[in-house]
This record gives sequence, C-alpha cells and structure tokens, in this order.
Amino acid sequence: MEKLQRKIALITGVSSERDMGTAICRKLASQGIDIFFTHWNSSKEWPDRFVAELSELGVQSASLEIDLSTAQAAREVLDTVSKQIGFPSILINNAAHSTRDGYLKLDAKTLEDHYAVNMRTTFLLSVEFARRFTKSKVHSGRIINMTSGQDLGPMPNELAYVATKGAISAFTRTLAAEVGSIGITVNAVDPGPTDSTWMTDEIRKWLLPRFPMGRIGLPEDAASLIGFLASEDGKWITGQVIHSNGGFNLG
Repeated sequence: MEKLQRKIALITGVSSERDMGTAICRKLASQGIDIFFTHWNSSKEWPDRFVAELSELGVQSASLEIDLSTAQAAREVLDTVSKQIGFPSILINNAAHSTRDGYLKLDAKTLEDHYAVNMRTTFLLSVEFARRFTKSKVHSGRIINMTSGQDLGPMPNELAYVATKGAISAFTRTLAAEVGSIGITVNAVDPGPTDSTWMTDEIRKWLLPRFPMGRIGLPEDAASLIGFLASEDGKWITGQVIHSNGGFNLG
C-alpha cells in the first residue's frame, strides 16, 4: 500500500490502550499520517503516553480531552486540531455512547444522551469538516464513520444505541453524494463484535461459534480496512457501508 505523507487524521473516541480508536491511530501513524485524537474519561497519564508512542513512529501527534456530547464539541475539536498540527484531511468518527436500555427502560434522557454523541457530534463534525475543507489547501479528503451493523439484525436491549448508530448509515450515503464533487469520500465501517474493552469471557463464549473464521474480531481488523479507505488506494470508494465483520452471524 502506498504510504501517505504529511497528511493529518482526526480520530474521535480514543480513550484506552485496547480500544478501536487506539488501533486506528496506530494503523494510520504506521502509514506516515499525523494523528490528532480526542479522549474522555481516560486515565490521567495515558493520553500523553500514547502521544509519545505515536511520535516514535515519526509522525506528529496531539490530543484533546473533550466531552463530545456538548453542542459546540465539533467546532472546538476542529479549531484545536487546526491550531495544534494543521487542518486534517481524514476524519474518523469513532466515538460512541452506549448503555443498555430496551423498551422497559427507554426514556427521553437515554435517547438524548445517545443522540448527542452518536448523531449530533458525528454529523456536525462531518459537515463542518466538509465546509472547512473547501477553504483549505487539501485536495483529497476522507470521512469514515463507525457503525455497528444495525441493518443486519436486531440488537435487543439496545434501542437507543441502534436507533442513533443506524442513522449514521443513512447520513453517510447522502453526505457522500453531496461532497464527492469537492474531493471528499464518505464511508461507514461496521467492524462487527470486536474484542476490545467491553467483552467478558461469557460474551466471548457466546460469540465465538458465530464467527465462521474461528475467532472473534480484533480492533486491528477494522483498523486495517480504515487504513485502506484512508489511503490513495481507497479513493474510488464512497457512499458505502462496509460490513467487515469476519462473516459474523447473529444466529
């Protein structure tokens, strides 16, 4: 794969050593892309350690602690990355909010909490990125949204999550049609169940038989696809929701 030089990627939701966002940062940094990431509720020392780790790969790296549920989060993130290391050509909307609900527990606050992160900030970051892109000197842009395969089957007791994450797929397809003419591709990636920070041994035991390839997905699996979509090799792919889930079957 041709490596990208001196490009900047903005990745949201990078808050621990083993999460999806961390793997994405490492993959893009290995391709020579400078990294700016957001984090929230991470340990005090970890973001600085991770910045140092990425810098050892020969790229610039910086981070911002921010609550993405606030209405002005999108503007603040883009203002900060632009001031610290430059305007990004790659936006990875990885941050997500998830709590278990179901129809017996679902209420207005639960919906609003999910909407604020999963929809509002994802959507506003995307459109503000596109608006600023037209004024930048960048000629090729990428927006990659993370989704969770809500269109493939039900996810009981996750009504607020599936509703708000499911909206990302529709948003992705239509935004791609709007911004293709200015040089931005827009895609969504569904990594399937991924063994990062949330799985227990009980969950792994239940999931494993549903993976025909004999193992559960890892953060690095999704990161590899995102690395491709962010590269020059991915420039002809847009408006797609890609289910990169190892053939996972809900059963």
